[in-house]
Amino acid sequence: MKIENIVRKSVLSQPVYQAGKPIEYVAREFGLDPDGILKMASNENPLGPCPKAIEAVSRSLDNLNYYPDGGCYELGRKISKVMGLNPSQLVFGNGSNEVIELVAHALLGEGDNAVMGAQSFIVYKLSTLLMGAEAREVPMPSLRYDLSQMLDAVDEKTKIVFLANPNNPTGTVLSQNEVFEFVRALPEHVVFCYDEAYGDFQDNPVDIRGLIAEGRNVIGLKTFSKIYGLAGLRAGYGYCSEELASYINRVREPFNMNSLAQVAAMAALDDVEFYEKSKKLNKQGREQIEKKFKELGVEYISEGGNFIMVKVNDALKKFDALQRAGVIVRPNVGYGLPDWLRITIGLPEQNERFLSEFSKLL
Repeated sequence: MKIENIVRKSVLSQPVYQAGKPIEYVAREFGLDPDGILKMASNENPLGPCPKAIEAVSRSLDNLNYYPDGGCYELGRKISKVMGLNPSQLVFGNGSNEVIELVAHALLGEGDNAVMGAQSFIVYKLSTLLMGAEAREVPMPSLRYDLSQMLDAVDEKTKIVFLANPNNPTGTVLSQNEVFEFVRALPEHVVFCYDEAYGDFQDNPVDIRGLIAEGRNVIGLKTFSKIYGLAGLRAGYGYCSEELASYINRVREPFNMNSLAQVAAMAALDDVEFYEKSKKLNKQGREQIEKKFKELGVEYISEGGNFIMVKVNDALKKFDALQRAGVIVRPNVGYGLPDWLRITIGLPEQNERFLSEFSKLL
C-alpha cells in the first residue's frame, strides 16, 4: 500500500511554510562568502541576542543532562509578576508559533473554521488546515484588516479568529479601540487569538488584559524572538483565562520549551536596557529607510513591527538580484503579494547597504 493512502487527507494537501532563506543557503547558491551576506528577511534583531540572556545561558550549560522544567515554573512566576496574571493563565511554547498550533489543536476539527486576514501570518492558515478545518481568509483592502468583513465571515462553525497587530507581513496597525470593539462584537463561541509578536516595537501597544478581565474568550501571544533577539532558542507564551489555558495545556507536549530557552527568557525580562535600545534602533532605522524610499519615489508601508514593505515591479527578479549582491530580503508571493518585498530593519550600516543595492535595481 502506498504511504499516501495511510496519511491523513489534510496532510496530503497541507502547504509547507517557506522560511526566509538562511545565509548559508544563499552563499552556496550564488558562490558568495557567508561573512559578506546580509540577512534582512526574517525580522531578526540586528543587535543579536540580549546580553543578559547570553550570560544566563552560559551559566546553564552544565545542566543539559537534565530534562527541562516541563511546567516552566520559574519562568511562569516571573511572567505572572510582569503581566499581573496568575501562572495558571499561561501557556508556554517553542516560540509563540507553537502556541498558535496548540490553540488550533485544542479548538479545531473537521467541520470547524477559523477566520483570518488573507495577508496575515501564514501559520494561522497552516495550523487550521492541518486540523482538517476551513481557513477563511478575509480580503485586506489596502493591506489592512477589514474588521467588518471579518465579523461577517464568522458563523456558528467558527472557533477561532486570528489577528496579528502589527500585522505580519504588511506591518499595518490597529488601535486599541478598534481591537476592543471587534472582540466585543464576536459571538461567545469564538476564541480571539491575538498575536503580539511585534507589539514590543510600538510606543503604545494594544493591551488585551482588560478583555481577559471582562471574561472574553481571548488569548494573547508573546515571543522572545524579536525584540529580545532569541529567535534561535524558540521561546514564547500565550496568556488567557485559567480555564482556556488549562485546555490548551492538555495538548502541549512535555518539555516543549528547553532549559536554555527558559533561563534566557527569564534573564531577558530583566534586560530593560537592551529592550529599549532595540526599540530606539528600530525607530531610527525605520526613519532612515523611509527617507530613502521617499527620495526614490517608491510605494511602501511602514506602520509597525521591525520591518517595512516596499512595492516594486518584478519583485521576484529584484529579490534574486539582491541575493546575488549578498542581501537577503523576503518576497511575498506566498501571501498573494507578488509585487511586494519585506525588509527587516537593521543597523544603520546594514540599512545603507540594502538601500544602495536596492537603488541600483531601480
